Amino acid sequence: MSPRTLAFVESPVQLLNVLEWAHARGHTTDRAPDPGGTALGARPDSGITLVVLSPTDPMSRGQLRRMAQLARDEGHEVRWEEARGGAGAPLRTIGGLAGPLRRAERVVMGDPFSRYVQLLLTITRARDLVVVDDGTATMEFVVQLARGERLVRWHRKGRRGPRDLVLGPVSAVARRRLTPGGQRRVEVFSSMPIDETPRGVTVTANRFAWTRARFGPPGVTAGADLVGTSLVETGVVDGDRYLDAVRALAKAHGATRYFAHRRESAEKLHRLAVETGLQVVRPELPLELIARRGPIGRTILSFPSTVVHTLPLALAGTGVRVTVCDIDPSWLTAHASPRAEGFLSGVTGTARDVHRLARTAQAG
Repeated sequence: MSPRTLAFVESPVQLLNVLEWAHARGHTTDRAPDPGGTALGARPDSGITLVVLSPTDPMSRGQLRRMAQLARDEGHEVRWEEARGGAGAPLRTIGGLAGPLRRAERVVMGDPFSRYVQLLLTITRARDLVVVDDGTATMEFVVQLARGERLVRWHRKGRRGPRDLVLGPVSAVARRRLTPGGQRRVEVFSSMPIDETPRGVTVTANRFAWTRARFGPPGVTAGADLVGTSLVETGVVDGDRYLDAVRALAKAHGATRYFAHRRESAEKLHRLAVETGLQVVRPELPLELIARRGPIGRTILSFPSTVVHTLPLALAGTGVRVTVCDIDPSWLTAHASPRAEGFLSGVTGTARDVHRLARTAQAG
């Protein structure tokens, strides 16, 4: 029997948010919280198949492997696709998924900006489409959908390259499929603040209930932990300025650990460890789960990113304070998108239950 629901994920955070959506919809088994993170006694009765369109970088793949096991423990079927494993991989992957896609009644996706997902949307006949968080990009997706704009990631420049022109028609079809109409329903399941809701789209709040039910509560230490970002790797923030800011924050707040983003380069992290003295930690799971399992510092320092929205939800009731450090405009590179400053400011300004540092206290 084909699954009623197909979920497509390309990152560990997307997979986490599919599990949160499934939990909110009653597609998981009921168990007591498990501080050690080992799920037991699940029954495969959810009717959900999670399709992992595997990326190539080792950190993402490792986290996805561990998240996939958590999904199996919850009773979901997981289908691992080496979607980027060579020149012929996309055709093989899409060809193998065409049948299940046409039969699925619901499609859940973690990244509507993904060219892979957009191609798959041209095949599906599903009447129910669900978008779960892919971090702060969800905020931009909802705004673009509401305004009828083409789907493009916030950190990309305004000009369109040859690849964008070739795949433009695919993106246009995906945008139409993600616009409710007739019998087609669209839901956005998000922990992000959404003020401009597209007409006909149902917005459901992600409260991280599955994470809180399955893990913790964590042990809380007296110190501070710092959360890394990939803004340098995406070309938004200058590497030297970023290092200066991390050093100043660690000194001002007594931070000892630096939780690396899975996309941060090994070279940057090595330099950061040597020049700041911070212990660099490469998490084996998304930070929301790492923090919930603990131990975690009483203060978590972060630059504008998804975690300033998600960690307060995952750590509700623990006494942990999330503190966000704004990105100073002088840190931006010449290659940063014109939209970068406004978007990053909006990420910080809309975060709930966080403490905001004044820019004058960030570096010096």
